[in-house]
This record gives sequence, structure tokens and C-alpha cells, in this order.
Amino acid sequence: MTNSLLDDVTSLLEGDFGDDRILKQIARACKNNEVISNYERNYVQKLAEQYLGRKSEIPSSIDPEIESSIQNQTLQSPVSRSPGLKNSKLIFGFGGIALVIIIVAAIAFSSNSDSFTSDPKSEIQLQLTIQTDLSSYSYKDIISISGTCNNSEIVNLSIKNEENNLVWAEQLSIKNNGMYSTLAIAGGSGWENSGTYTVIVDSGSEIKSIKFSFTS
Repeated sequence: MTNSLLDDVTSLLEGDFGDDRILKQIARACKNNEVISNYERNYVQKLAEQYLGRKSEIPSSIDPEIESSIQNQTLQSPVSRSPGLKNSKLIFGFGGIALVIIIVAAIAFSSNSDSFTSDPKSEIQLQLTIQTDLSSYSYKDIISISGTCNNSEIVNLSIKNEENNLVWAEQLSIKNNGMYSTLAIAGGSGWENSGTYTVIVDSGSEIKSIKFSFTS
């Protein structure tokens, strides 16, 4: 999914479609395996549909190569009816069935495993965290903020300047995988002076923060 998103972003940048600043930020996040918000994905998808004529595709639940292997095993017919090969045919027949069962079981287990690990309540090591994509920004730069939370369904994000004045705030819902992400623009009221700014996340029971430098 990330590769497909990156391909769309690259095509949009080459065609000079959309906001270059936002698209470059999303491309950097794709290349660095960073969290990409639904806002960013929807932004790229709408541009891709409008300018590239692309539609989102639903991936097959079973790898085509595995499906082909299963069909080959189940449809394979005996080569000969020679009495001397009966035992061999029985062995290979049971072996093929066993292989099909193992493959199907492996797929089912992998699916269940992904569902389990995506549940934030099952990952006891998941804590309230916060990060930005860069350590310094200039006026009108886009700030990508992301993190994890397992002790609340929502978090309150805010940015304060060196005078401890609030310059930006947003409330986010936690995703099913226990993560959150959003974008903020470095500019507007309270951003007049250069200095060290602080991003704060509050889950109601815990507060974390991170600092970045800003040049007006």
C-alpha cells in the first residue's frame, strides 16, 4: 500500500499537480516508513483520481502464487494406474492434501496474528509517545506529528512558543492500531518569533512533549 501511495505521489509531483509541499512531505514519510494520516492518504487519492485516473484497488486475500499452488495440488491426476505405483500415488495424494491444509492454516494463522497485533489493547508495551518528522522548521513549513497511545481513545495536541503561548491545537481519535497522526502548518498568530517551540500530547492520564526549532 505504501509503495502504491509513493508511486501516486511521485506521479503527481512530476505532473505538478496538487501542493508540492504536502506531496513532498508525504513522499518523505513513505520512504522513511513513518505514520501517514488518513488526511494525507485521502488527499493523494483524490488527486490521483482527478489527474491520474486511478482508483483504489482492494488486494486479494490470498497470494495468486499460493492459490495456484493449491489448485495444482488438488487438481493433479495420477500419471498411471499401474498396480506397482498404488502406494506411491496414495503417499503423494495424502502429501498434497496435507500441503494444502498447511498452506491454508498458515494463511489463517497469519491473518489472525495480524488482527491480534493490531489491537492496541493486546500490546502492553505500547505507551503514549509523540514525534515530529523534523527537528527544525521554517515559516509555512508543514509539521508532521505522530505517536502512539494505549490509555485513551482520544488525545489533545498543542504547540506552544517560547513565551508558553498556545499557537496551535487539535483533538485526535486514536486509530485501531493505537496510533495517531496529523499535520500542522508553521505559521499564523504566535509564530512571529524564531525560537524553540514545544509540541504537547495529553491523553487525560499522561502528558508527553517534544521540542523543535523554528525560524520565522
